[in-house]
This record gives sequence, C-alpha cells and structure tokens, in this order.
Amino acid sequence: MRTELVSESGDPTRPNEDFASLALPASGGGGALVVLDGVTPPRGATGCLHSVPWFTARLGGALTELTVSLPDVPLPELLSRAISRTAGAHGEGCDLSHPRTPQATVVVARWSAETVEYLVLSDSALLVESGDGSVTALLDDRLSRLPRSSLATDALVDSTVRNKEGGFFTAAADPSVAARAVTGVLPRSSVRALAALTDGATRWVEKFREGDWADCFRAVRKEGAGALVARVRELERGDAEERVFLRRSKTHDDATVVHVEL
Repeated sequence: MRTELVSESGDPTRPNEDFASLALPASGGGGALVVLDGVTPPRGATGCLHSVPWFTARLGGALTELTVSLPDVPLPELLSRAISRTAGAHGEGCDLSHPRTPQATVVVARWSAETVEYLVLSDSALLVESGDGSVTALLDDRLSRLPRSSLATDALVDSTVRNKEGGFFTAAADPSVAARAVTGVLPRSSVRALAALTDGATRWVEKFREGDWADCFRAVRKEGAGALVARVRELERGDAEERVFLRRSKTHDDATVVHVEL
C-alpha cells in the first residue's frame, strides 16, 4: 500500500480550514481516509465562539477515530456520532442553530480485505480507480445543480439553500444530516486506488477544465498530489486578473489531495 497526503492553505496569512487524515490500523489489511473542507463564513456573526479550523479538527479527529475503532458501524452512523460529539464540545456560548455555524464538506473511505465503503457529503470528491484503470467520480452534486442565482459566491452560499430541502447539505451541528450523504460499498477486489480532493483541488477539472476526472487521477498518480495543487495555483494566478474561469470565486482556496494505492 502507498499513501500520499497534501494540504495547502489558499492564503498563507490564514489557517488552512481543510482537514485530512489517513488511518492504517495495526491489525493490517484495512484503513480509512477522512477529508473535510471547512466552509469559510462570510463577514459577520456566526453564532459561534470557535473558528472553522477548530471545528474541522474536532469533527475530523472524531470521525477518524470512530471510523477505525468501530469497523462494523456504517459510515453514516459514524458521521452522525462525530457531529454529535463535536456539537457537544462547543459549549453554552455557541448558537448551533445559527445558519453560519461552523460546518464542512465530508469525504470518508474505509477499506477492509473484502470491501471499500465510502461517504461523500457536499462538493468534495472521491475518485475510485478500478483494476482496469477506469476512474469513477463519486460526488454529491446537489450544490452544482442549484441555479447560480441562488449562490452569492463559491465561498458564500445563501442560507436559504444550505442544509435545506431542495438545496444542499453540509456537516454542521445536526447529526441527521449524515443520512443525506452519498454512500455505497464496493468489492475490495474492484478497487485499485482512491483519491479524495477538496474543491480547491477539484478546480483542475471543474473550473479550469484541464481534463476529466480520469485525467485528474492519472495526474495525481504520475506526478503526485503536490504537483496537482501546484498546477491549480499556477492556473489561479493566471486567471487572477481576467477572472475567465474563477469569475466570482476567490482566487485561491485551501486545497487537499489524499491518494491511496490499495
């Protein structure tokens, strides 16, 4: 097994709001990856005393521990428990019902000798390479299907569509959101490798159109996760003035890539 993890802040003066972990239990044969993309709040009140990095570190840490320690519990239940644990850590000074309370996208993959389980919530991506080299993108595409008129920017989404019916869902303080995730189980024998990417890295495909998901996966395998992030940064700088591709998006976003060859 070979693993690689790269996570880079979009702004060196601000903390990275992404979270990424790899867990390889001592028993061997299995493992898990967890990737979160913290949602940058707009200026103004969030109802919470804590930062987005605080939230992603606690949610990601809880989810990593539960995913490994409870191998027989389905991933949606584990996400629900991790959200509840993190909500309990906030304390009385935080209004967790506030629509801008800290929140994140979620990607989890867990593999054993027999299966590969996955969970995707919101707009991060999980790419799965099969034994024949074909690549499947496992996506929660609800955000991309919303009309652009309902979105202020990529980083600021109207609270009328976030965590609402007819909109899209992120992990915040409500554990029931775990049931909204895209989930599934694949035979381990059909999976050769995995790559999880936050939307700061998926820009290579989704904004700059440098290739499709299979091209993206091959670039990570051939050149490395760091090279993909570096190429995204180069493309962002090249579009910083004209905004042909980025349009209303911020120039640089936190970017995370986790690659696992099983």
